[in-house]
Amino acid sequence: MQDTLTSGPVLTKTVELCDTIVRDPAFQSLKANIETFLADETAKELYRTVAEKGEYLHHKQHQGVQLGDDEIAEYEQHREALLGNPVARAFLDAQEGIRSVQDTVTRYVTKTIEIGRVPTEADFATCGSGCSCHH
Repeated sequence: MQDTLTSGPVLTKTVELCDTIVRDPAFQSLKANIETFLADETAKELYRTVAEKGEYLHHKQHQGVQLGDDEIAEYEQHREALLGNPVARAFLDAQEGIRSVQDTVTRYVTKTIEIGRVPTEADFATCGSGCSCHH
């Protein structure tokens, strides 16, 4: 039984889903934005600088060191430059868009396996922790 779930119709439909995703114009646009970013040295350097400075500040904070106002201001200045660059901004938005696709697919497949049927929107409705409405 397990082999048919990993090689038969389940795999066929999974490949079809993958094909549907990569052919979707919105997904193609996200990928194009990523490719544009990867070809733009200025945008990549802005991204790298913000990532490195953010990691450095996080490490300092984690060590219990108080961050100086000048360090925070410098980080924010670099972050604003990153967000102000159209290529970098499109890249960040594309990353979020692809993450959203991944999250949606994972959520639906996980819920299907969990409940043993194709989920409806109602299957995803929750009221939050401590609610007694039994969603």
